[in-house]
Amino acid sequence: MRAEAVAHTVPHDWLRPDWPAPAHVHALCTTRNGGVSAPPYDSFNLGRLVGDDPAAVQANWAALQAAVSAAGRPVRPVYLCQVHGTTVQPLDAGTPEGGAADACTTATPGVACTVMAADCLPVLLTNRAGTRVAAAHAGWRGLAAGVLEETLKSFMAQCPMGKAQAAIKNAVAEAPQEVLAWLGPCIGPQAFEVGAEVRAAFCDHDPQASAYFKPQGNAGKWLADLAGLARQRLRAQGVTALYGNDGSPAWCTVGNPSRFFSHRRDSSLLGASGRMAACIWIGA
Repeated sequence: MRAEAVAHTVPHDWLRPDWPAPAHVHALCTTRNGGVSAPPYDSFNLGRLVGDDPAAVQANWAALQAAVSAAGRPVRPVYLCQVHGTTVQPLDAGTPEGGAADACTTATPGVACTVMAADCLPVLLTNRAGTRVAAAHAGWRGLAAGVLEETLKSFMAQCPMGKAQAAIKNAVAEAPQEVLAWLGPCIGPQAFEVGAEVRAAFCDHDPQASAYFKPQGNAGKWLADLAGLARQRLRAQGVTALYGNDGSPAWCTVGNPSRFFSHRRDSSLLGASGRMAACIWIGA
């Protein structure tokens, strides 16, 4: 894992994807550090609906905008109201904030596709030409329902809207090298205990998904590899240029409390948890 400062104002432990994206495509993922929120949201909480002081959240968003704008022209991170679904919101310079969606995409420079997470998996995507970027929030519900597949459709301009899913899959498979995906931090396979219904949601779609579930000691419980399931979904669409979260402990939100927020960990111990943001944008 590589974490780099995008500019001198960015905390040292924020993440920047280590991938062969075009130079004018920029991306980052915040951590819990570098903001002004008080415990248990300390300190760079970007969640607007988690009970944090609105003034602190606003200040953190202003700092995020300053960070993504530090490389040159002003950049606006667009806030989504995430609902664990599969809707993909197209963004442009005039798109208002607060749309109900779990993914977004843009071809407009200066607009940052932004998703938030605190155990769910953020996925950032670009094509090799750098003409389009996208971000997806992949909790298990959205991932099982197809949020990554829906997000990939935005890169398939050669496919008319409304084309059958099979045709879209074929279009991706014909040029898989054109899409790059970076997976951010999420709850790791050593911490994500789920019930049989979660396993069924994936294995009923693809029996090979069973490789990403390990039986727990508790009857009917499994340890799920969320990042592994996302990688499987992307590979099934023909996307093989996969970077970032490999399921190792350094990427686990639960297991790294000084660096990452975790809804599962923090809410049980402290009553609430903040949110991190993953952003991707086209620069000038």
